Amino acid sequence: MMFFLETCPISWQSQKQKVVALSTCEAEYIAGAAATCHGIWLRRLLEEITGQSVAAPILRIDNKSAIELAKNPVLHSRSKHIDIKFHFIRDCVEKGQVILEQVGTGQQLADVLTKPFGKNNLERMRTQVGMVVIKQEHPH
Repeated sequence: MMFFLETCPISWQSQKQKVVALSTCEAEYIAGAAATCHGIWLRRLLEEITGQSVAAPILRIDNKSAIELAKNPVLHSRSKHIDIKFHFIRDCVEKGQVILEQVGTGQQLADVLTKPFGKNNLERMRTQVGMVVIKQEHPH
């Protein structure tokens, strides 16, 4: 996950999931639940620091099935085995505490933390998240 304030990354995390997912939909759904918790925490922190109301975070997820699963309060047969704690994302979507947005796989900026890229794609992704190459002068 990677959170931005305007165009600047302010928080990011990459870790192995602690549960076994049976599909990519489930894996993305579980990751979305973790991102929801972090997004809500960041929102509250920003509100406390600024003393102003902050808009609900937008979670950009590249798996349409995971988004549909989070938006549909009816338990699907494919999700009945998912631990109840991961359904927290559904409650937050329903209450408007987070907004889910579908993003194409090639536009998922957090993938730079977890997936191998060719040189051109890596440089493109690196630029999009605001990373710059710092060239150091080597002493002669």
